Amino acid sequence: MTTSRQNKTMPTPLNRIRSLKTRPLARSSSWVLYWMTSFRRAGSNFALDRAIEHAVALRKPLVVLEALRVGYPHANDRLHTFILQGMAENARRFRGSAVCYYPYVEAIAGAGKGLVEALAAKASVVVVDDWPCFFVPRMQAALVSRVEVLVEAVDSNGLYPMHDTQRVFTTAHSFRVHLQKTLAPFLRELPDESPLEGLKLPQVELPRAITSRWPQAQKGLLTAEPSAIAALPIDHTVPAVTIVGGSQAAEARARLFVTTRLDNYVEARNEPELDGTSALSPYLHFGHLSAHQVFRAVAKRESWRVETLGKSIGGAKAGWWKLSAPAEAFIDQLVTWRELAFNLTSHRPDEYDTLESLPQWAIQTHRLHAADKREHLYPLADFEQARTHDPLWNAAQRQLVRDGWFHNYLRMLWGKKILEWSKTPQVAFDTMNHLMSKYSLDGRDPVSYAGSLWVLGRYDRAWGERPIFGKVRFMSSINTAKKISVKGYLKKYA
Repeated sequence: MTTSRQNKTMPTPLNRIRSLKTRPLARSSSWVLYWMTSFRRAGSNFALDRAIEHAVALRKPLVVLEALRVGYPHANDRLHTFILQGMAENARRFRGSAVCYYPYVEAIAGAGKGLVEALAAKASVVVVDDWPCFFVPRMQAALVSRVEVLVEAVDSNGLYPMHDTQRVFTTAHSFRVHLQKTLAPFLRELPDESPLEGLKLPQVELPRAITSRWPQAQKGLLTAEPSAIAALPIDHTVPAVTIVGGSQAAEARARLFVTTRLDNYVEARNEPELDGTSALSPYLHFGHLSAHQVFRAVAKRESWRVETLGKSIGGAKAGWWKLSAPAEAFIDQLVTWRELAFNLTSHRPDEYDTLESLPQWAIQTHRLHAADKREHLYPLADFEQARTHDPLWNAAQRQLVRDGWFHNYLRMLWGKKILEWSKTPQVAFDTMNHLMSKYSLDGRDPVSYAGSLWVLGRYDRAWGERPIFGKVRFMSSINTAKKISVKGYLKKYA
């Protein structure tokens, strides 16, 4: 499979690039600026490729700014630690390269204000990550309103460019049909795995006026030392977890999954007592790993080439990729389901985190059952502290709080019970998003928002009528315990 761009001559695909502010390239400026916010990695990153492309063409230094605020929603020890571990790995990978990497961590809220603008004022062009949700689009819009320079957003989220279609897909099947007709050419346009290798650019030393006002993060923070993090004004009630952030840990987990776990993926992925899932979602969320890297690893394992793809097979789950059964099942999750979520968030930016994006049948059925009696109603605090009558639900919530991640199959049950035990679907939706955003390393993500919406009927069909749920799919802990083994799981998270 030909997947490398290491000849450095392949331009970044135009369907990955959006101009947020159209201006001529400022050729007399000091450097090219890449503001790294979401694709926090030094390779397999179309945004980095694009920034390098500009720097090479203009014969300018490249400055990569990776910054971390303290005032983002749900800022806590868990999220900060994971991000800082990734920044430390980036500092190591950029060290000695032709790129000027500048890691900045706010010490107090608002201290970083003006840093991006100061760097952009001396930039020929600013490249940013085209991430479609949470606060990232608002930050980028604020930058665009304050600078007079070309600003480009580059999509390195998945195998299918988010903006290649204007259609919003309502089911995984309809999206799969579309992918089987259109995806193949994009599989020949993968980002450079090693863009820093052999790269030659002019060097630069940032002005003292910038480095003294916004000093780069020191070793204690970049190594995520608990004492350094404890000094920051963030939520210290959500502790760091054993999952280690950064590209090195992400790549190690991907290798472990592809080489030793993928063979049993079909049988093991729904079993919470087995380590059968990839568990890559935290790394994909923070950009420490790209979907392209994972896809390459699977393709290499399978000795797969893009030429083997045939015509559309009508959106069937298996058969189009011509991979082994476990690889087909996994790629369907990585590409179809994950990128379906990006399709929604990128095309409906005002609705991806509201019930407005639910299908009409779901909106109607929720409305019809709004007054149904709930046998159990729990406030947010009870959900947060796993104080419900249901041991399996409590175990799933404890895994989330304790580990910063919880099993994929139990996420569905977790959400369905929150719907059943909440006063309204809106309250349930808000509860799910709050718990995911606060505790989960893969929350605040298109996939996590889409998961909450799936609980309420999005991407699904109407089912049989029942109280509270109406026509929305129902799940119970009793039936779940019959389908999968949970005794050991219950014991572990008791």
